[in-house]
Amino acid sequence: MLQLKHTQKTKPGWSLDKRDPKFIENIMPILGILYNYYFQVQTSGWENIPEGKVLFVGSHNGGLASPDTSMMLYDWLRRFGTQKPIYGLMHPKVWDVFPPAAEMAMKGGAIIANPKMAYAALRSGASVLVYPGGAEDVFRPHQMRDKIYFADRQGFIKLALRENVPIVPAISWGAHDTLIVLTDLYKIMRRFHKWGMPWLFDVDPLVFPVYLGLPWGLAVGPLPNIPLPVRMYTRVCPPIVFERYGKEAASDRTYVNKCYELVKNQMQQELDNLIKLASEERV
Repeated sequence: MLQLKHTQKTKPGWSLDKRDPKFIENIMPILGILYNYYFQVQTSGWENIPEGKVLFVGSHNGGLASPDTSMMLYDWLRRFGTQKPIYGLMHPKVWDVFPPAAEMAMKGGAIIANPKMAYAALRSGASVLVYPGGAEDVFRPHQMRDKIYFADRQGFIKLALRENVPIVPAISWGAHDTLIVLTDLYKIMRRFHKWGMPWLFDVDPLVFPVYLGLPWGLAVGPLPNIPLPVRMYTRVCPPIVFERYGKEAASDRTYVNKCYELVKNQMQQELDNLIKLASEERV
C-alpha cells in the first residue's frame, strides 16, 4: 500500500495520515443511497482519467453541503476503491467554524487548502481534488449556475505546472437547485463589519448569501444546509496537458494566465455541452 509522507505540522488538516480507508468503506453504502435514489446522479467520462496521479479541478454548487463534491468522490471510490487515494482541498475556515464536520471530512481524505499540503499529497503519489472558486463558487447566485467560476484564483495552475501533473476537469450540473442562492450580501456585511459588527464565530465568511433551502426556508448567511433532492449530472472531461511544465513555467505570469484561461474556457465548453444534454433528457 502507498506510504504517505507526513508534514511536520500537527494542526487539524495538516496531515495526510488522517484519511481512514475503513471509515470510507463504512460510509460508501450511505453515499450509494444518496447517489442512486436521492440525487439520481447521471455521470460520464470516467474513462478519461489517465494512469497515475492527477489534479482533479472542479466547480461546485449547493452551499456548505456541496453534494456534487461528495457524489464525485463516491464515483471515484466505487471505481478505484480506497487503494488509489485522492485528497480534497478544504477551506481552512471549515476547521474554525465546524470542527466535527472537518474531523469527519479528514477521515474521508480532506486536507487543508494550502499549497504545502497540495504539494505533499501529490508527491506522496496521490491525486488531489481542488475547487479553486472556494466559498464564492459554492455559494454563487443562481443566475450564475451555468458558469464556471474560479474567482480568478490561479494557484491550481501553478500546482499542476510545478508537479508536472495533468489537470482533469470535473464538471457538474443540477446541484445549484439543491440550494437556491438569490444574491450575495457580502460587500454590504463587510461594510457593517468595518463599522463594528462582529463576524459570527469571529470568522470572515468571504460570502454572505441569501438563499432558499432546507431546513431554514429563507436564510441569510453561509449556514449549514440540507440539499434538496434534485437530479445531478456529472462528467469527467479529457485531461488538459500544457506545453511547458516546471518551476520556470509556474513562475511565468503570462504563461500561467494563458493556461488558466485555457482550463476555464475548456471547462465552460464542457459544461455548456452537459447542460444541453441534461436539458434534453429532462424534456
